[in-house]
Amino acid sequence: MTNPPNPQSGSPDKEPVSEAQAAQNALGNTERAEVATEPDRSAAKPDPTPEAKPSLGRLFLDNLWAANTFTVTLLSLVLAIVVGAVLMIISDPAVLSTYSYITSRPSDAITSSWTLVSEAYANLFKGSIFDPEAFSGWLDGANGWQAVLAPISETLTYAAPLVFTGLSVALAFRGGLFNIGAQGQATIGVIMAALAGFLLPLPPGLHLLVAVLAGALGGAIWGFIPGILKARAGAHEVINTIMLNYVATYFLTWLIVQNGVQDPTRTDAISKAVDTSAQLPRLLGDNLRVHAGILLAVLATWAVAWLLNRSTLGFELRAVGANPDAARTAGISVTRTYILIMVFAGILAGLGGSNMVLGSTASALTPLVVAQIGFDGILVALLGRVKPWGVLLAALLFGALQAGGNRMQSYSGISLELVTVLQALIVIFIAAPALVKAIFQLRAARAARLQTSLAKGW
Repeated sequence: MTNPPNPQSGSPDKEPVSEAQAAQNALGNTERAEVATEPDRSAAKPDPTPEAKPSLGRLFLDNLWAANTFTVTLLSLVLAIVVGAVLMIISDPAVLSTYSYITSRPSDAITSSWTLVSEAYANLFKGSIFDPEAFSGWLDGANGWQAVLAPISETLTYAAPLVFTGLSVALAFRGGLFNIGAQGQATIGVIMAALAGFLLPLPPGLHLLVAVLAGALGGAIWGFIPGILKARAGAHEVINTIMLNYVATYFLTWLIVQNGVQDPTRTDAISKAVDTSAQLPRLLGDNLRVHAGILLAVLATWAVAWLLNRSTLGFELRAVGANPDAARTAGISVTRTYILIMVFAGILAGLGGSNMVLGSTASALTPLVVAQIGFDGILVALLGRVKPWGVLLAALLFGALQAGGNRMQSYSGISLELVTVLQALIVIFIAAPALVKAIFQLRAARAARLQTSLAKGW
């Protein structure tokens, strides 16, 4: 028994469909094909409620509150100031005693804390940047204009040698070397500058030039030693420069008490005074200490920036610092570059040391004539992100802290060591951008660059 033919089938062995049914089927197939091939017009249709573009001010705030260099540096200063305020409060017995009854009279603790902290930071500002009382006295005729410019003068005086030692450390960083020896290089620089300053009978102008060049030469020699050891023997520059720091310090101590160097009218360890013809001229008169060393510091900053960014040697230096093996493969002499890096770093540190005895800080050699400018130069270089102009700004900040700290100690009774604590806190927070980012909930868009910026040079 066979099945009846299917009227819907179109196969040749079955009965054909009627014309009406065939037309209907063709129309249905055409409509389905058009639906399948028709583009999605709803996707191209514009959104009736488009999202508004962020304003320029909003973009500025978003970028500002991100983990970029400027924001992290500024917030690091804020954190250091806050922590410094806490240290002031807990180190003052009178203020700390008010917290024993804070639950009964909280106003006493708040008032005494605010008075102590605000007065201390106000004196820090007045001693480093601007004193409103001196300005009012100048307007009233009670004092001269020198009193108005005295804070800036002190800041620039302290900052000048730090610019040189900071550039010395930063330049070595960019070349892949960690120059811990800026202190020793500055010490040899100050020795050579002072010896040229009181042993060579030269006319003014020429005498100053020779003394400055002698300081640079001393630093270059002390930088060449670890440079040649690193390049030829592979000796680590950190060990060499640390040891040379001690050698330079003890050499200075021994040299001061030698005949022909020690001041014949003194029995303590002090050398003869540098001749006035070899001293850097003061920029604002004899009553203010700022001298031409700050101008040399700005010139040195420009020279280092040009060397790094515009010269062939600077390109080779940065290439060796980034990857010595790749630089060697490209035909760059890594040995020669290492030596030149340390020589240039020594020249800069030597100029910083010569500022200490040819400027207004001191006029004779003493065991502490160099102070800590070499070690402070490491902090300045880190704070300046090992970039020349950043180093200059960081040196000005450290100079302001030093100048203002003197007034803060005198007028507020705050220990000068607290200024050193503030400097250390600033560097700690800047060196740990992830910590600042976590505290202030900064956007992480650019944090990666901050985390690697200080690693350059290691």
